[in-house]
Amino acid sequence: MAALAAYRHPGQYQAKREGLDLARASTSKPAKQAAAPQAIPNRERPPEPKRHPADKAELLEYYRQMLLIRRFEEKAGQLYGLGLIGGFCHLYIGQEAVAVGLQSALEPGKDSVITGYRDHGHMLAYGIDPKVIMAELTGRAAGISRGKGGSMHMFSVDHKFYGGHGIVGAQVSLGTGLGFSHKYKGDGGVCLAYFGDGAANQGQVYESFNMAELWKLPIIFVIENNQYAMGTSVNRSSAEDQLYRRGESFRIPGLQVDGMDVLAVRGAATTALEWVRAGKGPVLLELKTYRYRGHSMSDPAKYRSRDEVQAVRDKSDPIEAAKRELEKLGVGEDALKDIDKEIRRIVSEAADFGESSPEPDAAELYTDVLVGRY
Repeated sequence: MAALAAYRHPGQYQAKREGLDLARASTSKPAKQAAAPQAIPNRERPPEPKRHPADKAELLEYYRQMLLIRRFEEKAGQLYGLGLIGGFCHLYIGQEAVAVGLQSALEPGKDSVITGYRDHGHMLAYGIDPKVIMAELTGRAAGISRGKGGSMHMFSVDHKFYGGHGIVGAQVSLGTGLGFSHKYKGDGGVCLAYFGDGAANQGQVYESFNMAELWKLPIIFVIENNQYAMGTSVNRSSAEDQLYRRGESFRIPGLQVDGMDVLAVRGAATTALEWVRAGKGPVLLELKTYRYRGHSMSDPAKYRSRDEVQAVRDKSDPIEAAKRELEKLGVGEDALKDIDKEIRRIVSEAADFGESSPEPDAAELYTDVLVGRY
């Protein structure tokens, strides 16, 4: 009878669980800061990352790449509003330091990258031509996937960029396969598999964790925790909201990183890559970041206040932070304005290219189809 009573009153029963905070389930406050990671006895883990000591030239390049992503995404938002980009469109504005900081540490042609549908920034950070990305957004034949992938499904085998995937969390299992491929071939490559705080609750993620650690695969799992998934605060959707801990039951060490600081991200990338390339298996990185726009262009983001968004912009914007660092290194305002002017020209030319390029021929519908027509 006691067991039946517990079953009939699940809320009362669950309220007794150790560590459960019912009050937080009704708020959308920003995620609390984690305490220092508690090392499990006798289990090796990477050292705490150090902020990357970039020189002026290196930091200027990071600044330029982040600004390119910001201006490109702003333009993509404008083109979407004009009806020139169809389907869904998920902008990366605010999260630029993550892709730039991590991918600047990779070895082009050797390492691989896979991500979800918020993918424009990752492609730009990998050095892919903005023109072919914009042409893909507008569905043109000159697009990197010949206009058939659109915003969410871009792909480049030449750059070892394997998408752009629309199914939430699916890229984690595919990335684990890429890690297996690197190990099987012995090519020394590492896979960087991105997913978000929402996808972190998907079951296939943990199946992938288990396989990756069991076989010591060369993969870095990257949680881009932008706090709101598709529109629900991580505090309300995740029983364990310190997501860097999610791999511990699989013996995968986790590190939490300030994803709004490109040099902190770059430092974490170095630490993670050293661990993985040494054959010690996967690492989980949680990048605490923030998206300024809604989940997609159709999301008004009414689940948070404008004051909250503005406060993050004022205090933590990754581009403004890099600008302040550059000013300390002697880079003047005029030089930064010249960079912005150059980036705006590049983005404008990409938009013109995307608008003016011809659409794919109808016959293109039947290429790259893996299932035969009957």
